[in-house]
Amino acid sequence: MTATMKAAVLVRPGQFEVQQVPRPEPGRGEVLVRISRVGICGTDMHIFNGHYAADSLPMIPGHEFTGTIAELGQDVQGLTPGSPVVVDMNIGCGTCYWCRRNEVLNCPDMQQMGITMDGAFAEYIAVPARLVIPAPDTVPTEVLALTEPLACVVRCARKANITFGQSVVVLGAGPIGNLHVQLLRTIGAAPIIVADLSEDRVNMALEAGADVGVTDPAELEDVVMRHTDGRGADVVIESVGLPALYRQATRLIRKGGHIAAFGLTGADEMLPVDILQTILQENSIKGSVAGMGQDMHDALTMLTHGRIRTERFTAATYPLDQIQDAFDSFADRPRDLKTQIALTH
Repeated sequence: MTATMKAAVLVRPGQFEVQQVPRPEPGRGEVLVRISRVGICGTDMHIFNGHYAADSLPMIPGHEFTGTIAELGQDVQGLTPGSPVVVDMNIGCGTCYWCRRNEVLNCPDMQQMGITMDGAFAEYIAVPARLVIPAPDTVPTEVLALTEPLACVVRCARKANITFGQSVVVLGAGPIGNLHVQLLRTIGAAPIIVADLSEDRVNMALEAGADVGVTDPAELEDVVMRHTDGRGADVVIESVGLPALYRQATRLIRKGGHIAAFGLTGADEMLPVDILQTILQENSIKGSVAGMGQDMHDALTMLTHGRIRTERFTAATYPLDQIQDAFDSFADRPRDLKTQIALTH
């Protein structure tokens, strides 16, 4: 008889069903991971609301996860059953031009756990062994589950070449915006200016290390200029996904400044760019959305050594059976920077 497991299946936008489904078997070069914790990502909310990956439904979402190795597939070496792990959710072919450059999202055969294929809102998941990263057993599972979102932020900072003493504006003080602030503080960026309509979230960003907080969009440009000697910011990170904020970002960077395009917009949204100004001022814009490869390892190292304050990311926890409630109430809990699904066995 085929073994089964409990899983939360998103059968249609806005509706989960907790079902018994076949438990995956690890194939050659794969590992079966027993899930412990899964974070709810903004991308998960887009999928839940029908704005993204609708053609993948019905599907088991979830990609910010940690667990323990339950079983090794054939030819897997160097990993031990029972060990805690985190997993890189981006599956490329591993050999093409983009995979060799750690640009897996551009791989022609790229798949993403919980987005284009079944993910981790389940008791078990089978994953390629090459994407499994052993984790210290001294780090709590709720903290390990933050590795993937932190890796996304690590990659953004890496792509934008942010370094100490640079002024940075973070547009959006939600979960990812807060992580941006914390990483920027660790890097040594200064000043860090964060903007959000939510006073609660701006205050949390200030507690996390931002130097200046802004809640009134009409004041933002003046505030940025005042704190950068009238030049504008070295870097602006858009972490919300609103075209209006991207347009505002072009007015907030200094000559020679950089826009880090991080927040996902709609597929048809466009950003008008003053080409001549971009050329003459040597401005730049670069996209970044998901952490992969070394980004995951760096994020795990930072979490292991306590470089990130995680308390506000781990307070809201729901069991798998209550995943519908967790998603339905997500927008009404702005002080919960992250919601996690805890699986018990």
